[in-house]
Amino acid sequence: MLGKMLKRVRETTPLVHNITNYVTVNDCANIILATGGAPLMADDAKEVEEIVTISSALYLNIGTLNTRTVESMMIAGKKANSLGKPVILDPVGVGASTLRNETAGKLLETIDFAVIKGNSSEIRALYNNTRTTGGVDVQEEDIITDDTLDSTIAFSKKAALKFNSVVAMTGAIDIITDGKKVALCRNGHPLMAKITGTGCMLGSMIATYCGGQPNKVFEAAVHAITHMGLAGEIAGEKVLKRGEGTGHFRLYLLDKVGLMTEDELREGERVEFIEE
Repeated sequence: MLGKMLKRVRETTPLVHNITNYVTVNDCANIILATGGAPLMADDAKEVEEIVTISSALYLNIGTLNTRTVESMMIAGKKANSLGKPVILDPVGVGASTLRNETAGKLLETIDFAVIKGNSSEIRALYNNTRTTGGVDVQEEDIITDDTLDSTIAFSKKAALKFNSVVAMTGAIDIITDGKKVALCRNGHPLMAKITGTGCMLGSMIATYCGGQPNKVFEAAVHAITHMGLAGEIAGEKVLKRGEGTGHFRLYLLDKVGLMTEDELREGERVEFIEE
């Protein structure tokens, strides 16, 4: 299965509407281009409905919240739902503040999400509507390991059913589930956690894949996560071999996302599918 959607994305060049955080907006735009899509960053409430109308998917990221963009997210999300276009939520840092929790709750009440992507702490905070102190990074007790894998899979499935959405829980082992089907992805590299923006870039990649195949959002999320993880592996190995640092890693990561072939994706993926 893996690899086929990459061709579809590059043939259709889905336009991805991003209302995202200003720390990583340039990275998100470039990773969409590298994947094969076209980015559009528009967050003014006066134009988001029009932008959604011409877009293939909508990506909402609450990383740098402000009340102006919250309104835009609501308007854009409702419009995307009315047009049957996939909406992806990235609840960055949810649990760190009352504003983030309240905003995430309003978004979930107002918008139907095709995919919700976050680390284990973010998904748990979203599910329980709780405050945490972990910021944007996963808390130590929530890190996904082989020892905690079974319980984390069970929780991820519960979250997917509660949100009526594909849940993509990222970590050393990525868990993607629609509440029944589960995919485990073990691609990735530790250096991906050492640069700002890899999570936001992944969210934009998921939106790009969903825009290219809107009726197969579970498969789209698996493809995007595997594509990003494998590109990170290859970039990380190159950096370590050359004795370079995170600046070069960021460059190589973007390069490899763009240069990835279908054959490389099929041969390099480390994905396990579990059926209920």
